[in-house]
Amino acid sequence: MPIKILLIATACLLAFVLWRQLPVRHRSAIGRNLPSYLLPLGAIALTICMVWDSELAFDAAVKGLNIWWTVVFPALLPFFIAAEILMGLGVVHGMGTLLEPLMRPFFNVPGAGAFVVAMGLASGYPIGSILSGRLRQQGMVSKTEGERLMSFTNTADPLFMTGAVAVGMFGRPEAGVVIMIAHYTSSLLLGFIMRFYRAGSDQSPVLTDRQGNIILRALLSMHRARQKDGRPFGQLLGDAVGRSVNTLLTVGGFIIIFSVIIQILTAIGFVTVLTGILGTVLIPLGLHPGTLPALVSGLFEITLGTQLAGQCPAPYSQQLIAASAIIAWSGLSVHAQVAAMTQGTDLSIAPFIVARLVHAFLAGAIMALLFMGPAQAFWDGFTLPVFLSTSPTPTATFFFSRLTYVGFGCAVLIAVMLAGAIIMQVARTLRVIVFWLTRSR
Repeated sequence: MPIKILLIATACLLAFVLWRQLPVRHRSAIGRNLPSYLLPLGAIALTICMVWDSELAFDAAVKGLNIWWTVVFPALLPFFIAAEILMGLGVVHGMGTLLEPLMRPFFNVPGAGAFVVAMGLASGYPIGSILSGRLRQQGMVSKTEGERLMSFTNTADPLFMTGAVAVGMFGRPEAGVVIMIAHYTSSLLLGFIMRFYRAGSDQSPVLTDRQGNIILRALLSMHRARQKDGRPFGQLLGDAVGRSVNTLLTVGGFIIIFSVIIQILTAIGFVTVLTGILGTVLIPLGLHPGTLPALVSGLFEITLGTQLAGQCPAPYSQQLIAASAIIAWSGLSVHAQVAAMTQGTDLSIAPFIVARLVHAFLAGAIMALLFMGPAQAFWDGFTLPVFLSTSPTPTATFFFSRLTYVGFGCAVLIAVMLAGAIIMQVARTLRVIVFWLTRSR
């Protein structure tokens, strides 16, 4: 490794000397187009490093492949297929009409966004961005609404937090409860904050008029969407399977390549340098120095970062604060997946990245509040295990348990949001009736 670092330093020095030898006008031209040169140079450097230490690159790729094949692929495929079928059958359109009274006031997105919220919170990333892109392609959300939606619906899988993190990495099943509270509370708070993002800009058209019974309007909206789609169910099922498998292949590619990139950056010492830079900012804010390697690793990949957070030499509360921030940030690997999943739409990735920074801050702050003062004694003595608190394993038992768990979670979330929408609709109706009686007097 020292030889590699010496070679990199020599190459940087040589590049600087060559830069100084160029005429000023040439240096100005290169400076204006610097991003166009940095990306190819980065790709060349990555290729050289993979060739230089092919064994390290191979091991990292195999590790990423195992994670994708044994956990990610079987975990997400059923929900990707179900989401495609529900959208083709018009169920999402009907749900959008039913949930418009709830989603518009709180998150400034149409009711169809509730489906993305439920699937995203229950199934984990990157399904929130995929469904946001699909709604945008079908014209069910505007550009701004789609950016708002994907910014707060890309959350962690509850089983990742309770099983992989709490049980597998921290060895404390009870930690899953507090991690989920911090993560989902900060996510919903982020959704409310994002409602003010470009608040006066474009808004999606209302799918049906607002007159008449809301249930009948929802059924009419679902029927019209199904007629507009027009595909037989067999074709719809085949298209759903094909699109879902292609999407997961893309996700797998990102997991593998980022696994390689992280190992290479660690081997050449870049992660160590970045740790020192990050420490100058975070240590004065009260963060324990032992959490810095975990935060730097989590900057790139969530699984490696949370694993280091559970092992770092820091107090238990500080470990959970670091893990919460990492899970909310989700890693550059997930960011790249989101960028790939929204290709073909006009959705910008910039609001999503800013939202991830805000989410990481909110999740860490809420976790710190949960451990403030007497609250820490409560969580230390909290021993109620989390439901299905098992580490993910490539077995049929875990797969069916997860399918049941996440399906139940989606159903509960949708039911809660439907209840909220009905309450708000009834309150709005009563307000209109009271106003009419007052005027009639």
